[in-house]
Amino acid sequence: MKSRDGMPSEPSTFIVVPQWQGSVSPRAMRLSDGAEAIRGDLPGSRTRTVEVPAEAGDAMETGINRFSSLRLVRQRMDTALHDASGIPLTIGGDCGVSLAAVENAARRHPGDLALVWFDAHPDLHDPGSSPSGGFSGMVLRAIMGDGIDGLHLQGDAVVPAARVVLAGVRDIEEPEAELITQRGIANVPVDGVESRATLTDAVRATGSAHVYLHIDLDVLDPSALTGLANPLPFGASVEALTGAITALRSEFTLAGATLAGFAPASADAADTDLPSILRILGALTK
Repeated sequence: MKSRDGMPSEPSTFIVVPQWQGSVSPRAMRLSDGAEAIRGDLPGSRTRTVEVPAEAGDAMETGINRFSSLRLVRQRMDTALHDASGIPLTIGGDCGVSLAAVENAARRHPGDLALVWFDAHPDLHDPGSSPSGGFSGMVLRAIMGDGIDGLHLQGDAVVPAARVVLAGVRDIEEPEAELITQRGIANVPVDGVESRATLTDAVRATGSAHVYLHIDLDVLDPSALTGLANPLPFGASVEALTGAITALRSEFTLAGATLAGFAPASADAADTDLPSILRILGALTK
């Protein structure tokens, strides 16, 4: 990997987190398999795996399903990310793994981190508004500082709405739509992802030099990838996504990234999808 000035930089560290407890998808348990399938194609010397509890975990009266397990994984991720060299690239599991990953990047670049949320869903619920109790639907709200102690960011780790850019979102529930309007969160639709300039303009408007890329694979159209935990039509193509990543990296310094939401039905199905996933990882690392 090279920095924006073209000089070589330290290779990325891959943090694999086969967490499924944040998801309420019928395919949730397959998210662990997806993370492990991706891990098999990563360089072993630069890959660290975070242990995820076997048990589902308890809500502990928080309104968040499996809260106890999610909190434990966050703590374990903190250690793995602290010890990582180069740019940490987190491989989920469900997209709740972005909480600790973004926190690590925000603390390394306080006040100067934009967050691009490539996802079919904005994930802006809190425990009071969520219809499901699944943390994956709350994680961006938690990154913005709202939520339950143990599963939300605080202090200089918070990424405020002014530095968040939604990208490719196309399933927004009413409480989330209200929050987007109230806080003025930038929202770039799928065609804006494909145009690239629209997306880079939105990130430029945050005033940040560093960018974190959260990529839930359901930002893609189901025709592009079969193993999506939450498939939703009219998404982006792999070409559009990798082009957007390349355009962002040409203008901003990558502070980290998450790749989440891979839930293959079988080992053979994983093999079918992995070339596309590796293209996305290539855009993040080359």
